[in-house]
Amino acid sequence: MSITGQRLQWQRYTLVPRTLSFLLRGDEVLLLRLSEGRGAWSGYFNGVGGHIEQGEDPLSAARREIREETGLTPECLILSGVVIVDTGERPGIGLYVFVGETKREELQSSPEGSPTWISLNDMNEVLLVEDLPILLPKAISSYRGSAPFSAIYTYNHAGELAIKFAE
Repeated sequence: MSITGQRLQWQRYTLVPRTLSFLLRGDEVLLLRLSEGRGAWSGYFNGVGGHIEQGEDPLSAARREIREETGLTPECLILSGVVIVDTGERPGIGLYVFVGETKREELQSSPEGSPTWISLNDMNEVLLVEDLPILLPKAISSYRGSAPFSAIYTYNHAGELAIKFAE
């Protein structure tokens, strides 16, 4: 298909593409404790991820981000879902959520944060980015055989997050 066939319309809503990945090892998940100076989420645990660079596909970007932020190369990585984050402004965020596995244990920290294996049973014991208690189980369920999910995040006038999954 030609570039002119793409019918680009810059006045329409646009998205910044990003990835978010979760690696599993038995009953543990690898989360990144975000470094100080990382804004509102400093000190919180999140998945591993970041921006998709120009010319990069989502899977390659997810693998690169995992390597850069943890030193690991996942043995498998599966797209579990897609989230549109409507920031209320332009652009929004298009988030590709991946889940995979690894057996390696040698972790390296990065300027982004410190990777840490956390038991899935202990998720209530750690400070998580606000969407993780809902997003992580959905992503793992998809990885273990459910259909990939689709969701939209919106924020009300007070800045509170609302999550809606497609049915």
